[in-house]
Amino acid sequence: MKRTIIILFMALTAIGMNAQTDDAQEPNMLRYYFSNGQTAEVKISSIDRLQKVGSIGWNNVFNNGNPNLSILFNQIDSIEFYYDPNIQPDLADQNKNRNTNPRAMLLEYPRLRSGNDDILSIHSTKDYGITYGLEYDCTKRLARWVAYEMHKGNSQKNVSRTNDWGDDPNIPSKYRTSSADFTSNFSRGHLCPSSDRLCSREQNKQTFYYSNMMPQYQNHNGVLWANMEQQVGNKWNTDAFRDTLYVVKGATIYDQLTTTGTGLTVPRYFYMAVLCVKNGNYKAIGFWTLHENVARSKEDLKKYAISIDELEEKTGIDFFCNLPDDIEEEKEKELKTSDWKL
Repeated sequence: MKRTIIILFMALTAIGMNAQTDDAQEPNMLRYYFSNGQTAEVKISSIDRLQKVGSIGWNNVFNNGNPNLSILFNQIDSIEFYYDPNIQPDLADQNKNRNTNPRAMLLEYPRLRSGNDDILSIHSTKDYGITYGLEYDCTKRLARWVAYEMHKGNSQKNVSRTNDWGDDPNIPSKYRTSSADFTSNFSRGHLCPSSDRLCSREQNKQTFYYSNMMPQYQNHNGVLWANMEQQVGNKWNTDAFRDTLYVVKGATIYDQLTTTGTGLTVPRYFYMAVLCVKNGNYKAIGFWTLHENVARSKEDLKKYAISIDELEEKTGIDFFCNLPDDIEEEKEKELKTSDWKL
């Protein structure tokens, strides 16, 4: 298994290198070589994601309606990425705005800014895959956004909250925040919630990295924001409602309400962007809330719901850019709160 994952990682790295040096020859096919001598070929543009199946393999999850291809690790001898000039691209290949970084090709990732002061930090565990990813602004010492998935495979409740606060090892020490930055007036507000990552202690511990924190008034963090998180993590995160939820959370780190005692930005607004896919059908919704030191416990969340297009205008962030262009354009302009049981 470990050998297979290393091979796949090297192949994905090769794709990124090819994309930078020779776009015309960028691999468009994936070939599995099995230990029994057989092979299987997959068009890269048809793959939506590789979804982990326990600890024994993965599914190639296709975006073109084809049945998913399940691959067991112990079946694979090697994996090859190659370029076939006779292959016509699928719709996904025509997406002009998707991320080119192979580490940010999953549907939950917004368009990377990829500036000199930005770091893409991704955390994962051996048993449950990616915990979350974020783009970190080193000049602000805060995340521009945090993105993660919720589905049946990572929604078990096996452990309790660890409260194991710590540093993100992917962020250089001079750009990190610490408990000293969150003075008594502000709580350490999770973006990827602890309650959404309870499959393992290691996974939950990663949610307590300070890069995943945003200074919040506790009246906001523990009431209105918490109600929004429960809507996403409990009411929408059910097998009946979704196959997968793609979630992005953040705050307006460039629109400052005030600062903490150490000068860390306290954002004026907080937001969520959620994409849901069920049986191949997509829908999307955003939440936008003023960051107030007021406990709003009985608010109708419908009043905070906005379309993804409107959320993009407010934040300047291009959400769900890896969707095929036609799906992205259609779903991001919609706001059907009834589809979300609001």
